Amino acid sequence: MRTISAHEFPPDIDRLYRRARTFEWITVGYILTSVAFLYVAMGSSQAMRTSFFEDAVSIIPAIAFLVCTKLARRRPTPDYPYGMHRATSIGHLVAALALTCMGLFLLGEGSYKLLTQEKASVGTMTLFGFTFWAGWLMLAALVYTALPSFFLGRMKAKLAPQLHDKILHADAGMMKADWMSEVAAAVGVAGLGFGIWWLDPAAAIVVSLSIMKDGATNLISAVTDLADRRPRNTDGSEWDPLPYEVRDLLQNLDWVDGAEVRMREEGHVFMGEAFVVPKAGTKDLVELIGRASEKAKALDWRLHEIVINPVSHLSAVSGSASVQRASTQD
Repeated sequence: MRTISAHEFPPDIDRLYRRARTFEWITVGYILTSVAFLYVAMGSSQAMRTSFFEDAVSIIPAIAFLVCTKLARRRPTPDYPYGMHRATSIGHLVAALALTCMGLFLLGEGSYKLLTQEKASVGTMTLFGFTFWAGWLMLAALVYTALPSFFLGRMKAKLAPQLHDKILHADAGMMKADWMSEVAAAVGVAGLGFGIWWLDPAAAIVVSLSIMKDGATNLISAVTDLADRRPRNTDGSEWDPLPYEVRDLLQNLDWVDGAEVRMREEGHVFMGEAFVVPKAGTKDLVELIGRASEKAKALDWRLHEIVINPVSHLSAVSGSASVQRASTQD
């Protein structure tokens, strides 16, 4: 079984990758401590309970990144001739599914508490000989949880497009949902302190809707990537221009009459095929195709493999080309 070549990150990308792994290990450690703090402090507050579960689930994208990116960098084998690059796409799907399911669960739970008017209360507690309102401990736990989420999320959001890593992008969104949920939970706890009981489940519902939105967006992106949709950028906002850059490069070669490209994402990397119509009388076609392939791969580190096929005409492969070009102009 012929395998593709092993893929190595360029040195600058490898440094970013190692930095991202460091951030994820920090995230795992911080989430474990924040979940413990929230569990001790949450009492009967629905908003605190929502934050607790949301924080517990937020560890999944970090673990998915650590595991799946490690698998994706394994060398191809006869059993896995294309390598295991799609492990990151599978990790993206797992993280997105966890977010969506948890959002639905918390939405249902918060709505039930609001509709049944189940009123939580925050009493006093004694710690080290001091008696105080338990809400202060809740607010301290929320601050402890929110601040790292804010800064880690911003750092991951910057790294994700540079690594073209959608698990990292999903995790950055999860970190954003984290600190937003802590703010909403703090509003709910303050509402309990002032006797406004409905603020607590209402805050939980707001948080759950935010989680569901992030989960659904990432779930759609993960499923369509696994279904071999043409590449989009990391946040899914627009089509990636690389396939068209490769097509233009091939069309501008002096021995090519016309060219079309199809490409798909496999985790961090892209793979695809190109179809070229050689000019009449072209010699040394095998050598020219090899050079063209290397030029194409030099355009972007993400392009791991491009198979160039000489054809007599493009009508059989370019049926959707005009549609693709038009859609990129929208």
